[in-house]
Amino acid sequence: MTKIKILVVDDEKSQRDLLSGFLNKNGFEVTSAENGEDALEKYRSVFSPIAIVDMKMPGMNGLELLVKLKDINPFIQVLVLTAFGSVETAVSAMKAGAFDYLTKPIEELEELILKLQKAADQNRLVVDNKVMSERIKEIFPTSEMIGESPEMQKVKELISLVAPQDTTLLITGPSGTGKELVARAIHALSPRANKKLVAINCAAFPENLLESELFGYEKGAFTGAGKLKQGRFELADGGTLFLDEIGELPLTMQVKLLRVLEERKIERLGSVNEIDLDLRIIAATNRNLEKMIEEKTFREDLYYRLNVVRLDLPSLAERGGDILLLANKFIDVCKKKVGKEIKGITPDAAEMLTSYSWPGNVRELENIIERAIILTRTDFVDKDTLSGISQNIQDKTNSGELKTLAEIEKNQIETALNRLDWSLQKTAESLGIHRNTLRSKIKEYNITQ
Repeated sequence: MTKIKILVVDDEKSQRDLLSGFLNKNGFEVTSAENGEDALEKYRSVFSPIAIVDMKMPGMNGLELLVKLKDINPFIQVLVLTAFGSVETAVSAMKAGAFDYLTKPIEELEELILKLQKAADQNRLVVDNKVMSERIKEIFPTSEMIGESPEMQKVKELISLVAPQDTTLLITGPSGTGKELVARAIHALSPRANKKLVAINCAAFPENLLESELFGYEKGAFTGAGKLKQGRFELADGGTLFLDEIGELPLTMQVKLLRVLEERKIERLGSVNEIDLDLRIIAATNRNLEKMIEEKTFREDLYYRLNVVRLDLPSLAERGGDILLLANKFIDVCKKKVGKEIKGITPDAAEMLTSYSWPGNVRELENIIERAIILTRTDFVDKDTLSGISQNIQDKTNSGELKTLAEIEKNQIETALNRLDWSLQKTAESLGIHRNTLRSKIKEYNITQ
């Protein structure tokens, strides 16, 4: 088993040697440093996922070193060592991004190992999520998968967990949130990626046509069946079948789908020969299936077969921090299509976008941005071009003066940080952005406590 690399920084040689020796014996690959400058010099070569840093050292203190290590590797998990009773020091370190803290002298060695293992797991989770997010961006560079809000981070994390598996998946969420896009991302990141993803909208066909579309038919199976036709199940063999709007599936078809899920076999219409299938099924709906079960319009046994893993997509209103990110991305895409040089969004337009409830979700945002680019006669998308958005949105600034986006953003971040006692995690969640993004914004705007 590969040893976990760890950096130990303590100016007391006896403590440093004692800790390094213990960790080496317990499966860690230790690099030790006697001060902050020495630690930074060594870290660039070892690039360990974890560090243990003494807070009180001559020269560069532990808090300063923590910040510099985070600058080099944003994913590093740092445990800080504080003197007994120095609670304020530990709190400051946690605010700056430390994973956890321990008091000196370290007596609970089992607790130390446990915390280090948790830190290693956290680093692995963050890095894996980042890698998967980058792969999603490569596959869908202009899609609704853009987002740094905690809600979208959870979606991406779940995609990274379920994509390599072959389990049946149910995607739920309001219309316009990108359910088909998520299904395509999961397929593209799965072992079946080199096979077909076949999609069908269950609401797009009447019942008799839907059955032939899904199962196919033999020549002469019914009037008009002039030749053999493979259904969507067969076409998806080896790959993935995406059943969109599964809540619209008629009850008779629900019974037949249940059999396919249980036996992985089908029969074409007009045939008695069974065809074995090897495929993954992903279903999606904007309906409340639990309520439909109560109303006897959706089979409970089918629901449990589909709901092996469930992925709930948030509405755009729940992803407040992503609205301007998405809007700017849609501007980049649409301005090329329309042939205009658009530099960005005016502050009052940005205020309107972030205040709107977005009942049509991401799809509505994309349409409104495209319409605004077509209508605008300037280099910016402004308030007047955002037709379709309610004009009853309250002006939050209550002022005739327009502020720049940077001023609005800085003020919002400062207010949230002070209100939440400089808790980076809570502040990032309240603003709908990732903690790493918040940390870079604090640095960019030179915000101090």
